[in-house]
Amino acid sequence: QSRGLGDVYKRQAEMRERVDRLLGMDAGGAWIMTFHAACVRILRRYIERIGYSNSFTIYDTDDQKSIIRQILKKLDLDTKLYKDRAVLTDISRAKDKLKGPDEMELEAGANYHRKKVAEVYREYQRQLKSNNALDFDDIICRTVELFGSCPDVLDYYGERFRYIMVDEYQDTNFAQHSIVLQLTQEHQRVCVVGDDAQSIYSFRGANIDNILKFTQLYKGAKLFKLEQNYRSTQTIVCAANSLIEKNSEQIKKEVFSEKAKGEPI
Repeated sequence: QSRGLGDVYKRQAEMRERVDRLLGMDAGGAWIMTFHAACVRILRRYIERIGYSNSFTIYDTDDQKSIIRQILKKLDLDTKLYKDRAVLTDISRAKDKLKGPDEMELEAGANYHRKKVAEVYREYQRQLKSNNALDFDDIICRTVELFGSCPDVLDYYGERFRYIMVDEYQDTNFAQHSIVLQLTQEHQRVCVVGDDAQSIYSFRGANIDNILKFTQLYKGAKLFKLEQNYRSTQTIVCAANSLIEKNSEQIKKEVFSEKAKGEPI
């Protein structure tokens, strides 16, 4: 969920080091990386199939704001009512759900402000395409589009990734979840690790349903509960359990700690 490619590649290197250390050997050809890093690699090879050049540019936040400001000026919209950061947040949330400008406009109904944001979104995407550029969210969205429109590419990567594991699955958004579904639709050999009780990134697009409904999407899935807490005292674990049990939707767990009871909270 990080918002810069530099951070993505740093985390990717850390993950590979940890896997190599656990295996006691080089992980070789395994793709050990974030969603964004994996998708960039795929797009560099195949994005021409959906109308971009393989030499596409990835825009950072400053690039995005610059384009949005130009569009607001072009559409004669009041920048006090349509702030560049707020407009970009709305566009990002739409992309997290794989919604384009047309769907955003349709959902806006009679809401004039939302309709104008959809208009900005449409022009923003047009300019990105014209500049052969992607923003950070497009890295995921265009990969979903590629897999959806080019079955042979999807088949290739579905075969390439015969076994898929995703960590921190409670933090994935709908678009990332869609990539996992696409890649595993044939073999369904997938393992996800996560904790619905630790889902705190909904403000960044994380969708808790991805983990709550996983066993419904993958009918033969087995659920393993890792219920021992190695970090906290039993007093803290009990307090946390008493709050979590109030959640209307959850994967029931009996979390415990073997540490001393500890100080009262």
